[in-house]
Amino acid sequence: MAGRTVTRADLSEAVYQKLGLSRTESSALVQSVLDEICAGLARGETVKLSSFGSFLVRSKGQRIGRNPKTGVEVPIEPRRVLVFKPSNVLKSHINRAENGDAS
Repeated sequence: MAGRTVTRADLSEAVYQKLGLSRTESSALVQSVLDEICAGLARGETVKLSSFGSFLVRSKGQRIGRNPKTGVEVPIEPRRVLVFKPSNVLKSHINRAENGDAS
């Protein structure tokens, strides 16, 4: 079941509609929140949004991968990856929506 994509503009519009800020202020507020989340993650902090979930950065070590086309082994460099862990509230909300009980 493919749905539509919610964009930054959609979030700004929702803030505009619900809070009565100007469109410019709404856009700046959304940008400010996203900037703060990005800054925290870049510092290696966990960003926890109550009733939504947590964003965290994990470090992955170097490992050997394989090119699926040729079968040649290649080293995969160490890197940091972003992980999202949904809260139980979000999980239950999604499952209710999936079963047609969306609130």
